[in-house]
Amino acid sequence: MQFIFVSKNKGKLKEFQNFFKDLNIEFIQFYKDIREEGLTFFENAYLKAKEGFKEKGIASIGEDSGLVIDYLYGMPGVFSNRFYKEGDYKGNIKKVLEILKDVPFYKRKAKFVSVIVLYLGENKFFSFKGEVEGFISFEEKGEQGFGYDPIFLYPQLGKTFGEISIEIKNRISHRAKALMEFKKFIIENEGNIFG
Repeated sequence: MQFIFVSKNKGKLKEFQNFFKDLNIEFIQFYKDIREEGLTFFENAYLKAKEGFKEKGIASIGEDSGLVIDYLYGMPGVFSNRFYKEGDYKGNIKKVLEILKDVPFYKRKAKFVSVIVLYLGENKFFSFKGEVEGFISFEEKGEQGFGYDPIFLYPQLGKTFGEISIEIKNRISHRAKALMEFKKFIIENEGNIFG
């Protein structure tokens, strides 16, 4: 089973591969400069997946995710990757911490959101969503993960996503939750999709 995985983010690809390592699935990474003009995570994921199918002609996956901070009225949201400067997560993290520097902990509620879209052609698609709630820490902690992980504090463990292993993250994260829904769908519908 092959899917085109439309993303330049190697960290995301690694999470997908780890999650599906028990199934005979190959993710072929493909990237083209696709303008993420959607106003929602779904719209951006859909754009990527549809473009992947158009270019390669096989089932394609687009994923969009980001950090939603209550105090910032949902920002950075769909602009998470380019909140300060595109692809500059050190800069993005620094900007978030600067904006929130005098904000007390109880007002630093945030969530990570992930939406996966599987596009099968002729406008036939399925979407899967996952969310995880937490807080923005006062400083970066941990070297694991990528993106905003070092400042996303997961209260149940008292650690940031940057401090936990990929194995734990792949059980509790927003993307893990979306991937669980996606994996369940693939197992239940493999014959219908690829039969």
